[in-house]
This record gives sequence, structure tokens and C-alpha cells, in this order.
Amino acid sequence: MTDPAPTPAPRPATGQDTASPPHAEANAPEPRHIAEFGADQPQQTVAPVGFAALLGVLGVVYGDIGTSPLYAFRSTVEVISGHHQVAPWEIMGVASLIFWTLILVVTVKYVLLIMRADYNGEGGILAIMSLAQRVTSSARNRLILGLVGIVGTCLFFGDGIITPAISVLSAIEGVEVSVPAAHDVVIPVAILVIISLFSVQWIGTGRVGTIFGPVMLLWFGTLGALGVIEIIHHPAILMALSPTYAAEFVFYHGTLSFLALGSVVLCVTGAEALYADMGHFGRAPIRYAWLFFVLPMLVLNYFGQAALVIADPKALANPFFMLCPHWMRGPMVLLSTLATVIASQAGISGGFSICRQLIQLGYMPRLRVTHTNAEEEGQIYLPDFNRFLAVGAVLLVLAFRSSDALASAYGIAVTGTFICTSILAVAVFQRHFKWPTWQVALVFGSFLLLDGTFFTANALKIPDGGWVPVLLGAVLTLMMTTWKKGRGLIITRQRQDSLPMGSFIARLPQSRTIRVPGMAVFMTSTPDFVPPCLLHNLRHNRILHDHVLFVTVLNLDQPEAERGHRVTVEELAPDIYRVILRYGFMEMPNIPRALEELKANGVNFDALQASYFTSRELITRSSVPKLSRWRLSLFMFMFRNSTSSMEFFRIPPDRVVELGVKVAI
Repeated sequence: MTDPAPTPAPRPATGQDTASPPHAEANAPEPRHIAEFGADQPQQTVAPVGFAALLGVLGVVYGDIGTSPLYAFRSTVEVISGHHQVAPWEIMGVASLIFWTLILVVTVKYVLLIMRADYNGEGGILAIMSLAQRVTSSARNRLILGLVGIVGTCLFFGDGIITPAISVLSAIEGVEVSVPAAHDVVIPVAILVIISLFSVQWIGTGRVGTIFGPVMLLWFGTLGALGVIEIIHHPAILMALSPTYAAEFVFYHGTLSFLALGSVVLCVTGAEALYADMGHFGRAPIRYAWLFFVLPMLVLNYFGQAALVIADPKALANPFFMLCPHWMRGPMVLLSTLATVIASQAGISGGFSICRQLIQLGYMPRLRVTHTNAEEEGQIYLPDFNRFLAVGAVLLVLAFRSSDALASAYGIAVTGTFICTSILAVAVFQRHFKWPTWQVALVFGSFLLLDGTFFTANALKIPDGGWVPVLLGAVLTLMMTTWKKGRGLIITRQRQDSLPMGSFIARLPQSRTIRVPGMAVFMTSTPDFVPPCLLHNLRHNRILHDHVLFVTVLNLDQPEAERGHRVTVEELAPDIYRVILRYGFMEMPNIPRALEELKANGVNFDALQASYFTSRELITRSSVPKLSRWRLSLFMFMFRNSTSSMEFFRIPPDRVVELGVKVAI
């Protein structure tokens, strides 16, 4: 689908390796613009809508929302059964609420509306945040939108930790339906499955996910078949398709229905994945898979559970597994365990991608990134982040010990992300798509009201476990904003203490600097100023190589650098060049590979002979600190544990010279 409004020209994002676009200083020789060229990756193309694409969508995109029938319906009805015996009309009301939540939140909001707001084909909360900031002229509003996006991202991380815990627990609990004595082994087995899942992440998503599509095809088909069988016996449940049953349930129960909505929202967990994975598959496969397969199968299963509970109230103990014939419950536990592992895998892989994007945008320190596929840039593994998710999931299983208890923590993370996405969508649809103000207010005001209702209902569960994602989101937001602020202060200090590049180039012919054979690549985040590592090298060694490259990595607030605009190179003086490398937040920098392109434009670059000079900042507290003591301590802790620029930029370690530079902030 073509967007009705054109995308504005790219604007660089500020971050740990960003700087203003280079320009020539007044006292320097006019730099000679050599070329602007190169793109490591092709432009985004729309994936063909074939069976393979649809199978891939099932395996990656719909794992989380596809396992919601394990616990969503049961958790909602248990809210009512905790106060009185549940009547058939109330079961009908719950089924109707779930159906219309799926229609409004997933189908209308995400599939039909939000997925239109792609950023060069990419989706996800960071993509819509960057798009919203780009079309917003006010610096204050851009800051607010950025904070909204970061809060939503932090809640997404909370979702990524809770998903493996609640999904695996709900699947393993199915054993208790047939073997009640197995209650004591549920927790150990769940922990074993979770640890095994995180232990194989180093293999790579491509290999781990080879069976995802067929398994999820079987899973959704089984969901629909089980629901159809029960609906045939009790076809009156189909009357719940009418919204009047949902409205009657809400108006009759009042406050109690408000509490029930906190569990109803569990049926749409994973809705954000539809948008986040749009860059991998395109809109069409995701939309077709949802409208013509996933949605019908989910509705059939939810209605089948409702029909079963109406016919046999005892089935409320675990309506999902009691839908199965007795002989099928064992295989269904195995199938549901595989499905929940797939749902967890989707969250883990998404977490890796979001983490990388945050690093590129300058909100997180550099972390070690391993590429698990030589051909697919997006298949990555972050060991440190993987351990963080694994420890968090295991601790949640040990602390809550059941999927019902974890549901309290799950809902607030999901609904918080929904609200953040809706807020960002207001700016995008009003200023990018040029919707009239009244139309934006009517459509997204309604969604914000719905999202706010779900969030408030879950906020009542904060004492019962909802505090987990709230605390996690607050801590992560604090860490990200602290890192962003600290890196900005470092770059500002470096500019204040550095020599302007123009002055250095102008004085170079009269200096006594000895030129030696070879090529030196100086990494700098401030291309208009001389890198501190060069000044230290001159101060101590008093030499300069015959060929010099000043290289700046510029992070863009768009998914990928545009074709032909990856590299800009300018000749500042004979054999001295300023090189700007641009990367979007969905890309990983590879400095040696990017510099290889310079040879095609007359720059004599030899990767085997180049020496890379980088600065290692030694952070100290200035006499007039810009950060409070505790926040500076947090920043320094993050700084000490960040991955070196050498490893992050994939520079050969035997070609690097790292010089310490003291920076007071």
C-alpha cells in the first residue's frame, strides 16, 4: 500500500556515535567533495504473498497471540467465579468481549490502521516513534514523543520477559488435567524448558525456527477443530458474536466487569508483533494470515471453550485442555509446549532486534552482537541481553508459580505498550497522513479510551504482580535516558576541548609533524573537530600517516540508510579525507566493509594496511557536574560494561590502537 504523504528527507538522530553533518570551517581550505554513494542492503521490497510467506508469518508473528487461548478465557471467567457462580449468559458475555476485543484492537487498530504507518517498510514502536518525531516541528514535542516511545519499548521488554514464563507455565499446567499428582513437577519442568530455550539462542533464529511454521499451522488448525466440535454440540454460543452480549455483561456487572477487562486483554497479547515484524514479511502476508486463518481459528476456540463451560461448569478448571478428548490431552500438552516455545522465541528475537535498534539510536550502551547468519543481517544474538531475559523469566516462574498469578503482571505491560503506540499514531496520522483533526480525535481518541480502560483495569492488579513490568519499565527508562544524556554531555565536552578541524588542516603545512608511510583511520563522533586520539598521538609520537581518514558513524532515525547515501567522503587536504558512514537503526555498522567502497572512488584504502585509532574515554566528575552523583554513577557503570567500539564496529582487533582520553562531565 502506498502512503498518501511522502516521507520527508532523513534527519540524523543524536546519540553515542552521532554528530552534526560535516561542514567546512571558515579558516580551512575548501574541502573537495568526492562522492556520496553505497548501500550495503537493498531497498525494502514487498514479500510475495505465497504459501511460504504465510507459513513464515504463522511461525514468527502469531506465536504469542496464538497461545493466548491457554489462559485468557479461563482467567477472565475466574474473575467472575470468584464472586458468585457463573451463569450461562455471563459466559456468553465473556466470549463476546473477547471477540470484539480481537476485532477492535487487532483487526481495526493494528491490521487496518497502524500497519499503514511504516517507516521505509519497517514497523514497530521505535519505527513509529521515529516517524512521529520526523513530522513534528517542535523540539519539545519531539522530546515528549521520544519519551513515549522509550517507555513503550521498556514495557515491551517486560512483555518479552513475562511471555516465556506465562506461556510455558500455562502449557505445562495442562499435565494436571490428566494427572493431578503431577502438580509438583510443573515448576521444575517449566524452568527446564525455559533454560533450554534460552540456551540454544546462540544457534540463531533461522535454525531454531525451521519447524516454527508447520508447528503453528498444526496448532491453529487444532485450535479451530476443537472449537468447531464443541460449537456443533452447542451452536447457541454463536449468538455471542453480537456486541449486545458484551454490552449487557459490562452494564450489569459494573465494577466487576471492569476487573474482568483486565483479563480479557490477555487475548490480544502479541498484537504488537504484527506491526513489529512488518519489515520481515510485508503488510499483505500478515494481514491475509490474520483475517483468513488466525482470527477465525482463535474465535472458534474461544467460543468452543465458552460452550464447554456452559455445558459443564466443572470444565472451568482448565477449559482449554478439557476441550480435548481424553486420549488427545497428552499429545496436546506436547503441542502446546512447542507452541509456547515458539511464542517465547518470537518475543526473544524481537527483543534482540529492539535492543539493537536502541543501541543504534543511542539509548543503550554498545553490547556484544553476534551475527548467526552470514546472509541475513537481521538474524543476531546478544549474549548479555539473552542472559538478562533468561534470568528474569526463571525468577518470575519461581515467584508467581502459576500462569493465573502471572496474568496480573502480563496485562499491564501489554496495555501500556498499546497506549504508547496510540499516542504516537495520533502525531503520524495527523501530520504524515494529513488526516483532519476531528477524524484523528474520533478514531484514535476512541482507541486511547479503550486502551486506557484496559490499562486502568490492569493497574488495579499492581499489588498482585502488576508492579513487575512497571518497576522494570521505570528502571529501564531511567537507564536509557541517563545513557542518552551522558553521551550527549561527553560529545559536548569533546567539542569544547577539541581543535576545530579547519584550524588543524590550515596549520598542518607549517607544522613540524613527521609524515610516515601507511594509512590511519581515526574514529570520531565529532567530524568538525580533531579527534582526541589524533591529538594524543601527535603529542606523544609526533607523527602523522601519509594517508588519513577521519571516520564518523552517523546513526539515522530511519530503519536503513537510503540507497546511494551510505558513504560521504570529502578531501580536506591531500590524502586526508573526512568520511561519513550512515546507518539506520535496523542496521549494524561494519566499518572495514564500508571503507572498502572508497577504492572505487579514487581513495587508496587498503584494509590489510590500515591502522584504526579510537578513544577510550575516562569519565570523571566535573567541578560543575551536569548529572547528579547517583545518576553519574549509573552512567559510569553502564559505560564500564559496554562493548568496545572495536568489537561493535567489527574492526579487526590486531589493527586497533586505543588511546585513553579523560572527560569530565
